[in-house]
Parts: sequence; structure tokens; C-alpha cells
Amino acid sequence: MQEMQDTNPNAALAMECTVQKEKLVDAVNRVMKAISSKTTMPILTGVKITSGSDGITLTGSNSDISIKSFIPLEEDGNENATINTPGQIVLPSRLFSELVRKLPDDEVHIEVDSRLITKIISGATEFSLNGLDPEEYPNLPIINENDVFRIRKDLLKDLVKQTVYAVAVTETRPVLTGVKWIIQDGRLSCVATDSHRLAQRSVTIEDAEESGTHTLVIPGPSLNELSKILDDDDEQMVDIVMTNNQILFKSHNVQFYSRLLDGNYPDTSRLIPNDSKTTIDLGTKALYHAIERASLLAKEERNNVVKLRAEGNQVEISSQSLELGRVYETLVTEKFEGDPLRISFSAKFMMDALSKVDAQTVRIHFAGPMRPIIIRPIGDENILMLILPIRTF
Repeated sequence: MQEMQDTNPNAALAMECTVQKEKLVDAVNRVMKAISSKTTMPILTGVKITSGSDGITLTGSNSDISIKSFIPLEEDGNENATINTPGQIVLPSRLFSELVRKLPDDEVHIEVDSRLITKIISGATEFSLNGLDPEEYPNLPIINENDVFRIRKDLLKDLVKQTVYAVAVTETRPVLTGVKWIIQDGRLSCVATDSHRLAQRSVTIEDAEESGTHTLVIPGPSLNELSKILDDDDEQMVDIVMTNNQILFKSHNVQFYSRLLDGNYPDTSRLIPNDSKTTIDLGTKALYHAIERASLLAKEERNNVVKLRAEGNQVEISSQSLELGRVYETLVTEKFEGDPLRISFSAKFMMDALSKVDAQTVRIHFAGPMRPIIIRPIGDENILMLILPIRTF
């Protein structure tokens, strides 16, 4: 193949463009999050590059998510790319992402000939890669943008962080591996549960339809990948487009598609107790670190169990290992109401919940030693976290 290339230097170019290396690296890094080596379609192990009159689009896809990252010709007065010949090519993603990062010059020149041989030139370095036919690359879903709403990017990232950790990780009940979204009356409510714990958060949204209710379940892994590719520009808005089986997130120069999960999500409102026998207010970090220290012994045991005893204005956190010993720590509550209490729970589950709380103080409601534990950050009634206790006493 190399000899053919050398003897046909004037083969017609199917695509030719030049792009700033920094922009190309950023775009490649984004779309790589949607590319898997474990696919039944070999073409999907590649990254699709399309150059057009307005810029360059990179696409990565698997069976669950697809990501498009766009590099405009010009942005904020800076030239990002020039297009000599519009066209498209699919290149092996792992190799392409590695070589792009290691190229020596600030500019990258890409040439594709009619046989899909692709030259990548930067400074004195030249790679020649065998491309794949872009016509074989599956088309992304066509989504009619009828049902759309907007949300601030920082709020969306918080929503994901504060709910997705509670999804199920096993496929026993596939619908529980996703986060349920309900859009109604200008509010977005998100809930996740794996049957042992629950996370719930709601926010006000913009441009949502006033009438009707939309309910959808988004795979947890999709939301994790979405959060990774969203930058930290807090003021920027994300447009969210919904259909029966797909959801599309549109941010600055990035489009993120995810399939939705089928199945009936359980009615989680029945899990949340309406009554409370004991309520305590504690500093979030102090409680987290006390449980973290107790878990040093607890994690040696099968269930990673930590015990909590509350009485008066004091809370005792303890754990023990038959082989290693015991640990006790006493915290002073900021507020205590109700009956004395002894309860046991998973240290990991409680730490997972507390680590997602931004508030300095949390209020914990106990309805009884074998009833669900409710954690709420003080100052934000829109967040609720629940964990089930473990029977040890």
C-alpha cells in the first residue's frame, strides 16, 4: 500500500484541511469517551472526521452514547481551521488520539486521498494511516427538537453528581441502572435507587413546556460520561432535547446523544418515611471523617458496617473487627430532637451520600432502627438522600 501511495502522489484528494492541534486534541478527547473497543461493528472503533464549509466535526459512538465535537473555522477572533477540500474519513481512534497528542507542531494538516489513505502532517512529522469508509459509519439519530428545555451547566453537573452514584451497578433490574427524570411544571426532578439507597434532587428549568409531563430513564454510565465532557463554564446553558428513546444534550460545540432505558421505574416515594422519631443536625465534614475513620476497621468486615448511637446532644460512631479491634468517636450535635437511637449502616453508602453534599450541616431523620435513614443538607430542601440500615443489634 505504501508503494502505491509513492507512485501515485497526485491521487485526487477526498478531504484536505488544517486545524489547530489544541482544538483537535480537545475534540478527540471528548469523542473518545463514546468509543469502545468492544463492539460488534468494527467501524465504531474509529473516530469519524467530517470537514465542511463551517468547520470540522468529530464523531464517536457506541451502542449507548454518541458524541459530536465541532471545531468552528473561527472563534473569538482566532482561526481554528481552514478547509481546502470538504470531505470525511474514519480513522482508528486509539492510534489517532495518541498520535495527535504527540505531534510536534501547533498545526495539523490532514489529507485524505480517494483510496482513504490519510496523511497527517505536523512540522517535520508525517503519518500515513489507512482510513475506513465513512459511508459505512452509522448515522446518528435524527431528533425532532419539539420537546426542549434548558438548564445551567453547573446545575446539570450537580444533578448528575448528586444522583447517579445511587444507581444499580448490576443488570438484575436494568431500569435501576439509570436515573429517572421527571419534567413537569417547570421543574426537573431526578431520582436514582439501587434498592438499598436512594438519591433525589429537583431544580427549576427554563423554556420547558408548561403542560404535560415527561418521564424518562437515562443510563447512569451515560450521565457520568456527559458530566466528564462538560467544561466548568458555570454560566453556559445546555439545551436538552427529548424523544421516546433518545435524549440529546447540546452545549457549546458539543452534542451528546444517549439512548434511554425501557421498563417501569419503581415508585420511590413509597420508600421515604413521612415520620421521624429522632432528628439530629451534624457538621457534614465532621460526620464524614468520623465515618471514614471508623470504616478503616469496618471495611475488613463483610458488610462495611458502622454503628451510630445518639443520645442527648451526642452521637457516637463506632465499628469493630474481630481480628483488628474497635474504634469509637463522639460528635456533638448542633441539634437533637426525639428519642435515643442505636442504628447500623454501610459506611460506604453514608460516605457516598455525604460526599455529594455542599452544605456545611446535614439533618438526618431516623424513623426507627430498621427504617430508612433520610439525609438532607440544611439550606437546600430540594436534595434528599436515603440509605437502608443494616440489622446488627
